Amino acid sequence: MNYILFDGPFRDNLLPFTYTRPVADLRIGILTIREKWEMHLGYTTTTITEDYLSERYPMVELDENIMINASYLPNKELVHLVKNLNENQAIFQDEDVIAFFTKDAQEDIDFNSFDAIEYDGEAIKVEYVWDIFSKNGVAIQEDFNLVTIGRDSQPISSTNSVIAPHNIFLEEGVVMEFATLNASKGAIYIGKDSEIMEGAMIRGPFALCEHSIVKMGAKVYGPTTVGPYSKIGGEVNNSVLFSHANKGHEGFLGNSVIGEWCNLGADTNTSNLKNNYAEVRVWDYATESFQKTGLQFCGLMMGDHSKCGINTMFNTGTVIGVSANIFGSGYPRNFIPSFSWGGASGFTTFQTNKAFDVAKMVMARRQIEFCDIDKTIMNHIFEITRKFRRD
Repeated sequence: MNYILFDGPFRDNLLPFTYTRPVADLRIGILTIREKWEMHLGYTTTTITEDYLSERYPMVELDENIMINASYLPNKELVHLVKNLNENQAIFQDEDVIAFFTKDAQEDIDFNSFDAIEYDGEAIKVEYVWDIFSKNGVAIQEDFNLVTIGRDSQPISSTNSVIAPHNIFLEEGVVMEFATLNASKGAIYIGKDSEIMEGAMIRGPFALCEHSIVKMGAKVYGPTTVGPYSKIGGEVNNSVLFSHANKGHEGFLGNSVIGEWCNLGADTNTSNLKNNYAEVRVWDYATESFQKTGLQFCGLMMGDHSKCGINTMFNTGTVIGVSANIFGSGYPRNFIPSFSWGGASGFTTFQTNKAFDVAKMVMARRQIEFCDIDKTIMNHIFEITRKFRRD
């Protein structure tokens, strides 16, 4: 069967992270949403997404296709229903389409002609950017069960202090000495060829993906995920870092999501709680206004390729777009558009030629090319976000 993950109605709610990727390639838990579905289904998937992303994330459409709403994370019950769909059957939860089987082209779909299967079970749905960190604990546990079933962890060195070792899994190549791991409140997963340096203290749920590093003396509170080829230090609480992201120094990061190729300068601090303890409101691209989150704790949402200088301070519920560069004293405003350059004293436009030069240098350090496809995607983002900047 041919499985296709589609962005669904929540794509704009998940900006700025979906400016540069389909919903399916968001990371929550240990794995991306796509990786979860592919492990459950036993098949590779392709994607229906925005046209400007389609060269990087192409769709393969065959005569028979099962379309899956990528905002829904898989579980055994849901996967069983998806695998057993027949032609012109669709799975719904309330008003949401979770999956459907069709032989028609995308533009010809008429759900009034489908047999509806109502799913009333539990499901994790990623609808807003803050869902990525607020639902991360459950996602880590489900991924931990999925990726470790029937496998044995690599041994944990006796130099480490460990609580609940049965709830800790180390892949091959892990380097970890004189660290403290407490998995009594949630699973801890340490990915292939990753490193936890001396003196680090970690409370689960926690996921450290392959080739990533926790630096000396770091204090990490779960649920936290550090994506592949990323680095953390200082104090981190209930945050998700995508791949190739760096928070390598002292400073606090809490209840936050950090995109790919981001860098937080030394002693960067994020506020995750308002002084009056009020509900946090954040910028919502779908409505182009600030929206309630229903949360008391919410920190920083930073899109891909954005960076900040040393001693940067971010207000509660700050949203930063793609390829922004923030520096200077004081608190910058809590919505910073893509391709912005500046700080609390004001912003100018970070022109694409300079932004691309930075991206090329940053990616080359990891032996990855900033290619023509990257340039096309970033140019498109620059244009569609122009309305948010004060050029």
